[in-house]
Amino acid sequence: MADITEKQLKTLKKLIETAETNLSGAKELLASLIGSDGTVTPSEAKMATMSTGKVIEGAFDGQHMIGPDGKSYPVPANYASKSKLVQGDLLKLIIGDDGTFIYKQIGPIERKKLIGTLNLKDGAYFVEARGTEYHVLFASVTYFKAQPGDQVTMVIPEEGEAEWAAIEAVIG
Repeated sequence: MADITEKQLKTLKKLIETAETNLSGAKELLASLIGSDGTVTPSEAKMATMSTGKVIEGAFDGQHMIGPDGKSYPVPANYASKSKLVQGDLLKLIIGDDGTFIYKQIGPIERKKLIGTLNLKDGAYFVEARGTEYHVLFASVTYFKAQPGDQVTMVIPEEGEAEWAAIEAVIG
C-alpha cells in the first residue's frame, strides 16, 4: 500500500465534510417538501419555496456562494453540477424559517467553452485546457461518469481568471 501523505488526508477530510454538508442540506430540503402523509403535492412544494425566511444574494466561487458580508454558504455540489454553475454566477439563497437552504441562479455571467482533459491529482479533479488547470467538482465527474484522461467540454467565465470550471459534457 502506498504511503499516505498529509495532503491526501486533508483532501479526503475536505471531501467528506463537503459530502456531509450536501447530505444534510438534501435531508432538510426533503423534510420541507414531504407532507404529513409522506407525499408531496405541487402546492406544498411551491409553498415550501415561498418561505418567509432570510434571503441572501451572492456570487458562486466554484464551490460556495459568497454573500455580501463575505460569508461563505455551501452550495450543494449536485445542484452546482447539474445547473453548470460557473464561477461568478449570481445566486439567491432563501434560508427558511426551519433552516432549509434553497438556492436559485439569478444572474448567469457570460460564458465560454473549452475542451480539455480530465486529470486526478492528490484526490482532486482538474481539467487541463490551453495550458491551464481548472478545478471541477467531484459531483460533476460522477454525474457525467467521466474518467481521468477523458476529453470534456467545460464552461468558464468569458472574462477574467477562473480557478473553477463546470463540466458540460464528456467527449470521450
